[in-house]
Amino acid sequence: TEAGKLLLEHGRGILHQVQRATEDLSRVRGGLFGRVAVGLPTSVAKVLAVPLTREFRLRMPQATIALSEGLSAAMVESLVNGRLDIALLYGAKSSPDVELTPLLDEAVYLVSLAAKAGSAKPKPELKTSGPLPLGELSSLPLIIPTRPNALRNLVEAELGALGAAPTIALEIDGVAAILELVADGLGHAVLPQSAVTGAAAMQRFEVRPIEGLKSRLSLAISAQRPTTPTQRAMQELIVSLAQPLIMSGRA
Repeated sequence: TEAGKLLLEHGRGILHQVQRATEDLSRVRGGLFGRVAVGLPTSVAKVLAVPLTREFRLRMPQATIALSEGLSAAMVESLVNGRLDIALLYGAKSSPDVELTPLLDEAVYLVSLAAKAGSAKPKPELKTSGPLPLGELSSLPLIIPTRPNALRNLVEAELGALGAAPTIALEIDGVAAILELVADGLGHAVLPQSAVTGAAAMQRFEVRPIEGLKSRLSLAISAQRPTTPTQRAMQELIVSLAQPLIMSGRA
């Protein structure tokens, strides 16, 4: 009911204020307490989730962390309704509900099935070749996520500016599933650097940076709720870890 929805929102606000008061008192006593809920895109989670959790436990042993993976659009909604405290989002737009801090602009790559090199054992390093002009992307069959997806929106917008549109071979959600289908020779993928460098068995693929295509990753919090000391400490930790880990692909 409408009354129930209103009571639920008030209840969330009251509980959040109680949590903040508890954490403020704990900070005066010299510690960081409470729970922090963080949302990560799947490609980022592959390289950031484990190091972030380890460092969180070292720095804030009396606090708890809840990590989840999701699409940027869904995580914005979770920030607004209080299910998430912090999220990393691709292609997010600022709004009265969400406060953004840009972290990095990731290169975007075309991922294709690598040509077989006879019977020779494949080398473990990633196979790369020259940049792909953006205009040529429209002629390639793509295996791409369904809408709404930040990377798909980026591809469609940039090609649309050239008077072109992507050729969609398959609509698939999930980086792992997309890469498996690329390995089956069913099309090409368009993925950010974090997905390319962090994926297992990437020697099966050939990657090419796409000229002029960058995907912005931002840290997002609710603009409608005050942050707790523990949440602020977590934001600082994410900022310090995200760029070097994502750019290197180290887990």
